[in-house]
Amino acid sequence: MALVVQKYGGSSVATVEKLRGVAARVAARRRAGDEVVVVVSAMGQTTDELLALARQVSPAPPRRELDMLLSAGERIAMALLAMALHEEGVEAKSFTGSQAGILTDEAHAAARIVEVRPVRVREELARGRVVIVAGYQGVSREKEVTTLGRGGSDTTAVALAAALGADCEIYSDVAGVFTADPRVVPAARRLPELGYEEMQELARAGARVLNAQAVEFARDRGIAIRARSTFGGSEETVVAARPAPGGVAGVAAAAAVALFELPERALPAARALLAGHGARELGLSAAGGHAALCLSLEDVHAPEALARDLAGAGAVEIGGRGIGALSAVGRGAGEPRVAAAVQEVLLGLGEPPMALFTGPLRVTACCGAARLPEAARKLHARLLE
Repeated sequence: MALVVQKYGGSSVATVEKLRGVAARVAARRRAGDEVVVVVSAMGQTTDELLALARQVSPAPPRRELDMLLSAGERIAMALLAMALHEEGVEAKSFTGSQAGILTDEAHAAARIVEVRPVRVREELARGRVVIVAGYQGVSREKEVTTLGRGGSDTTAVALAAALGADCEIYSDVAGVFTADPRVVPAARRLPELGYEEMQELARAGARVLNAQAVEFARDRGIAIRARSTFGGSEETVVAARPAPGGVAGVAAAAAVALFELPERALPAARALLAGHGARELGLSAAGGHAALCLSLEDVHAPEALARDLAGAGAVEIGGRGIGALSAVGRGAGEPRVAAAVQEVLLGLGEPPMALFTGPLRVTACCGAARLPEAARKLHARLLE
C-alpha cells in the first residue's frame, strides 16, 4: 500500500464531467489499495471570476477580504469532488486548508506555508477514506484565512506530501514539463526529468505547470514531484535533485509584468513594499547608482496602488501596462550567446528589450507583451530546435 498526494488543477476539474472523471481516477487508485489525499484547485476560471467580481465593488480590494472571497473557489471544488467520490462508492471527506492543518505566515494573497499539522488528515486516512484538501489556502497563527498566490495548490500538495511522507503527483492539462508552453510553441518537447533549480526558474519566469514556491518546498524537503496529464497517458516529468546538463532547458514568457527604474539607494525601501502587494521580482540590476526592477504582477490585485507606493519610494514606472517578459532558462543561460539570442529575437520583431537581466540560470528581457507568443516560438527555434 502506498500513500500518495495527488493535485488536480483548475482545468482538470473545470466542468462537472471532468470532475467526475477525476473522481473515477481517484476511486480506481483507492480500490487498488493505495491511501489517497487529493488537493484540488478551483474549477476552471472561478478564481478569475471572483476577482473580477471584487473589482466591480472596489478597484483596490482589501487583501484580507480578497482571501476570504477567493478561497471559496477551492471549497466549492473540494465539496463537489467528495460528492462525486461518494457516487463512485468511495468514502471521502473534504477539508479546507485550515482544517487540514496548513499554517502560513500573515501575507494575505501571497502567504507562505510555515508548518503543516495534518492531524485530521491522518485520522480520516486511518478510517479508510480519501481525503480531499482545498488547495491554495491556509490559516495564519492569528486564525486569519490566507491564500498562497497563483499556483498555490501545488505548494499545498507538496507540503502535505512532506508532512505525510507521501509521494506527490501533480496533474494538469499537459503531460509534464515542456521546453516551452506546448499550447504556444507547437515544437516544444516534454522533459522526462528536471532538476529543482531549473524548474524553479522556469516557474518564476512564467511556466505554469508547477508553482515556484512548491518546487522550493520540494527541494528543501527532498520531495520528488511527478508532473502528469489528468487525461491519461504514461508520460511524465520527474522533478527532483538531479545534475543538470549544460545548455538551455526551456523558454518561458510572462505577460503581466511591470518595469521600474529607481536610484540604487532607494532599493531597500522599494523592495520592502513588494510583499504587501503580492509583487514578485523577476529581475533586478544595479550599476552606477541606478537600478532596474522587473516585477511579476500575477498576484498583484491593485497594480495602480503598487505603482503609487513605489513612486513614493523613488521609483519611476517604465512603459506602463502591456509589458511582458521573455526568458531562457538552464545551466547555459549565463552564456553570452543566450543573452544575445534573446535580444536578437526581440529586435527582429521590432520589440527592442526595455531591460535585460542575466543570471547563472536565467536570462530575462522585458518587452511589449503583444508579441510574446511569437517571440517565444522564435527563441525556442533558435535555442532548442
